[in-house]
Amino acid sequence: MTDSDIADTISAFASAATAARSIGFDAVELHGAHGYLLDQFLWAGANSRADRYGGNVPARTLFAAEVVRAVREAVGEDFPLIFRFSQWKLQDYGARLASSPFELEEIVGPLADAGVSVFHASTRRFWEPEFEGASLNLAGWTRKLTGRPTISVGSVGLGGGDFLEQLRGSSTEAPIGTLDELVARMRSEEFDLIAVGRALISDPDWPAKIREGRWSELQPFYKEELQHLV
Repeated sequence: MTDSDIADTISAFASAATAARSIGFDAVELHGAHGYLLDQFLWAGANSRADRYGGNVPARTLFAAEVVRAVREAVGEDFPLIFRFSQWKLQDYGARLASSPFELEEIVGPLADAGVSVFHASTRRFWEPEFEGASLNLAGWTRKLTGRPTISVGSVGLGGGDFLEQLRGSSTEAPIGTLDELVARMRSEEFDLIAVGRALISDPDWPAKIREGRWSELQPFYKEELQHLV
């Protein structure tokens, strides 16, 4: 992307966010995870630029920060702006944007300063620690480093392997899992919100059942359910 391409793209993000607010959306979320454009700049494995948008962690974060800043200016200070990001990529589970809390702060700090209201930290399993030496997951570390609310995600309410392992493997069912650890982590204020994906595909009433304690009515996730989404 040339400088002109980058400027046009930043403007497009701001225009899209403005449109979302004007038609009544309650918030916007920028998708900076899983190999999407913002993530391609953030990740050293994809970003080989030799200009101000490439190189060390702060330089690779610059494009995303400029997008956030433009969106914030477009929608105003009172409109929630969520930023979703991930360490792992669909083609590389071992990929890392940050190998330490210090490097993570070099990413999420400028994004928070640019106007992110909430960080959505995408992980494959919400209970796994992000760095050695502490039990905090990616959302937990992000909350600790920025002071901003965070959303965690990853195999919520399901046992067995994660989504892609099940999709590609021989197992067809993800059994129902306990929510005890999730509840404990939320009570300890490790993160503020939890996102649920796979459990809702087979059981769209999952939130109501959880809220009302209807545990016996919960449905497991079956790989075949994905066929209805294709």
